[in-house]
Amino acid sequence: MAVVSHVFTLDYVASILGEHPDLIDAIVSNDDNLTYGSIITISSGPDDYRTAIAADAIDELRALIADNRHSPEEWELFLEHVIYDPETLEIVKAHSSR
Repeated sequence: MAVVSHVFTLDYVASILGEHPDLIDAIVSNDDNLTYGSIITISSGPDDYRTAIAADAIDELRALIADNRHSPEEWELFLEHVIYDPETLEIVKAHSSR
C-alpha cells in the first residue's frame, strides 16, 4: 500500500472537479465507491472532524462521475443512487445542469 502524502478536503475536491460539494460528500459517504484507504478522517481539535481523500481518489472520483454522465438519464439514475435526501438531490441536480 502506498504512503499517503497529501489529502484534500471534500470542499476543495468539489471545486477542483467543478461539482457540488454535496455530491462529492454523498459519493464519499459510501466507502465502497473509492479504493480502500483513500477516505481519511482528519481532526483539528477534540470535536472537529472532517473527511478528506487521498490524491489518487480525485482521479477515481473524476472517472466515476464521467462514467455516469454519458446521458442525462444515466446521470439522473446515478444521482438518485448516491443521494438519499430529496432536498439535497434537487440542489445537486440544479447545479449539474450544464
